[in-house]
Amino acid sequence: MPKQIFTEIQSKKLKKLGILNSLDLLLHIPLRYVDETKIDLIKDIRPGSMCQIEAKIISIEVSYRPRKNLTVYVQDVSGDLKLRFINFYSSQIKQFKEGKILRVYGEIKSNSFLFEMVHPKYEFISIDTPLKDFYTPVYPATEGLSQKLIFKLVQKVFKQENLKEQYPDYFGNLYREKNLPSLLEALELIHKPSKEYEKELFDKKKSIFHQRVIYDELLTHQFFFRGKYHENKSYKSKAILYSDSIQKKFLNNLEFKLTNQQQSVFLEIRNDINQSYPMYRLLQGDVGSGKTVVAVMAALQAINSGFQVAFMAPTEILAEQHFEKLNYWLTKLGIHVELLTGSMKPKLKNISYEKIKSGEAKLIVGTHALIQEKVDYKNIGFYIIDEQHRFGVRQRVALKKKSESNKDFEPHQLMMSATPIPRTLAMNYFADMDISIINEMPPGRQTITTKVFSSDKRSQILDTINQHCLNGNQIYWVCPLIEESETLQLETAEQTFIDLSKYFVKHKVGLIHGRLPSNDKKEIMERFKKNKTQILVATTVIEVGVDIPNATLMVIENAERMGLSQLHQLRGRIGRGDKKSICILLYKKKLSDIAKQRLKVIYENIDGFKIAEEDLKLRGPGELLGLRQSGLPSLRIADLDRDHELLNIAKIDADFLLEKKPKDVSMHVNRWHRNYQDVGRS
Repeated sequence: MPKQIFTEIQSKKLKKLGILNSLDLLLHIPLRYVDETKIDLIKDIRPGSMCQIEAKIISIEVSYRPRKNLTVYVQDVSGDLKLRFINFYSSQIKQFKEGKILRVYGEIKSNSFLFEMVHPKYEFISIDTPLKDFYTPVYPATEGLSQKLIFKLVQKVFKQENLKEQYPDYFGNLYREKNLPSLLEALELIHKPSKEYEKELFDKKKSIFHQRVIYDELLTHQFFFRGKYHENKSYKSKAILYSDSIQKKFLNNLEFKLTNQQQSVFLEIRNDINQSYPMYRLLQGDVGSGKTVVAVMAALQAINSGFQVAFMAPTEILAEQHFEKLNYWLTKLGIHVELLTGSMKPKLKNISYEKIKSGEAKLIVGTHALIQEKVDYKNIGFYIIDEQHRFGVRQRVALKKKSESNKDFEPHQLMMSATPIPRTLAMNYFADMDISIINEMPPGRQTITTKVFSSDKRSQILDTINQHCLNGNQIYWVCPLIEESETLQLETAEQTFIDLSKYFVKHKVGLIHGRLPSNDKKEIMERFKKNKTQILVATTVIEVGVDIPNATLMVIENAERMGLSQLHQLRGRIGRGDKKSICILLYKKKLSDIAKQRLKVIYENIDGFKIAEEDLKLRGPGELLGLRQSGLPSLRIADLDRDHELLNIAKIDADFLLEKKPKDVSMHVNRWHRNYQDVGRS
C-alpha cells in the first residue's frame, strides 16, 4: 500500500475492512447517503424524519438521575429543539456554550412537549459557513476509522497524479455504446455525488455511476466463468456414441414413462457426450423430479461405448440407495454395478478395487471412497456427481484424474442438484457450465400439504400420527440435533424417540442419526422401507435421496431454525407415492422476523425454484452457495436480484470480449484479481 497515501496505522485499520490498496478503497462503496445540502426549519420537522437544523444554543443541562444525560436546548427563527446525549465526555460539556451556532443532523423523535434528536451528528459553524453541495456518503466502517477519515482518504486517492493512467478503461467503445461513464468518473461521483442528482438513485445503487462499477464487476465474474467454459471446450474427450437399442431395452424395463422434460434433457446430454470435448453440465431438478433416471440413461450410453462410469453421492445412505436402484435397473441388461463406500470391510473393498481395475465393474456407485488412491479405474469416461454442492473443488478434480489409461482425455461430467438454484445465481456462478432443468413432476405425484404449528400443539399432532399409522402409512419425525444443548434448548432426537416410543405402544418407533455406524443406519432404513418401523425419528441425515413411497407424514421440529432449502429437501422425502401427504412444521414461540419470513415462504410454496428465489432475497448469494467454503469469487458490489438485467448484458459481452480482446480481458480481470486468484471449479 503506497505510504504516501496511507500511514502505517491507517493501513492496518483499512485492512480490517478488506482494503489493501488504493483501488480497494475506491471500491469501498458507500452504504447510503445523507442529505446535508439543505437546512430544515424546526417548525417543519416531523417525528421519524431525518433533518438538518441550524440553530443557536440557548441552554445546557446535565443530569445524572435516573440516568446520565447531557441536554442541549437550541433555537432557530421558527422554534425550539432538544439535543440529548447519553454517552458524553466532560470536554463535550465545555464545548456547548450558550450563543454558539450548531449545524446538527439526525432523526427527529417526539418527547413530551418538545421534539428532540438523540446523539445527532453536529458541528459548530459561523453564520457564513457554506452548506455542502454533495450528498454525504456513509461507509462500512470499523473502530479507529471514522466516516470523516474514510471520506478524506478516498478524496486523497482521487488527487493522485497519473490516476487516469493507473485505471484506464480497457473497453472504452463498449462503455460509450452503453452511455456509461468512465471508471474514475463513476467512482468520483459515487463517493461524492452532486446534489443535482436524485439521492434515491444513489441510495439504491441505481445511478448510472453505480451501474458502471456494477457492470464492471459482473463482467469480471463472467470473464472468469465463461473463460472456464471456453477452456473446457478446448480439452479432449472421447465421444460416446448413441445406441437406440440399449436405450429401448432400458426404457422397456421401467415401470413408468418418462416426462417430456426428462426426454428433452436427455437429448441435451446425449448431444454433449457425443462431442470430442468434455461435457460439463449441471442438471437441476426439484425434489422427486426424476433426475437419476436421466443420469442413468446417459451412463448406459457410456457403458455401451466401452467406458466405466463413476456415480458419486455425498452420504453412504444415499450411495446405498442409488446402488440398489441402479443395480435393479441395470442387472437386467447384464451390466455389473459395484458399490464402494468408506465403511466397507477391507476384504470387500479389495474385491471392489479389483473389479474396478479389471473393468468388470461398469458402473461404480460410492461416496468419497471413489477418489481414494487405491481406486484405479480401467477406462473411466463419464462421471456423475449427485448433490454436487456438497463436494469441494479438489474432490471433483481428483475424480477427473482417476483414469490412468486415458491421461490425454477428460471424462464427461454431469453434476446433479436437487437444491434448485435461482436463475440469476446460476447465470453468474455456474456460467462455466451448461445447465439443464427438470421442474416437471412425474405423473401421479401428490402435492404435499404444509401446515405450521406452535410446538405447544403437539398433542393434536400425536393424534394425526396415530391416524396415519392406523391407515398403514409411515411417518418421519425430524430433529436437528442429537445431543442436549442447554443454549439452543432444542428437542433432541433421542428424547423424542423415548417420548414417542412410550406414547405409541402399538406402533414401532425407530431412531436414525449421523453418528450411528453405517451398518446400523442401513439396517434401520431397511426396516423402515419394509414397513417394520412405522415412525422414524431422524436427524437431517435423511435430507436427500431417501425414497419411501409409503411415508405420508413428516413432522419437522424447530423448523424456524432451518434454512429454506433444507426444509424443502426434507419435505421432499414424503409425497413420493400416490398418497396424499402432509408436512407439519413445528416452531417455538417468539419467532424472529426472518424466521417468520422463512416459514411463510415454505408454507406458501411447493415449487423449489420459487423457494430458492425467496431464499436468495433472504440470505444473499454468499450464504446460499457457501462461497466462502467453495473458494468461488464473491460479489463485492453487485446484487444479483437487483442487477439481473446488467448480468444478462455482461454475460453476452463477456463471450464477445473473450474472443476479440483477450489481452484487455486479462488486464481487466487483473484489476479485480484479489477476488479471483487461486479460484477454479474444474
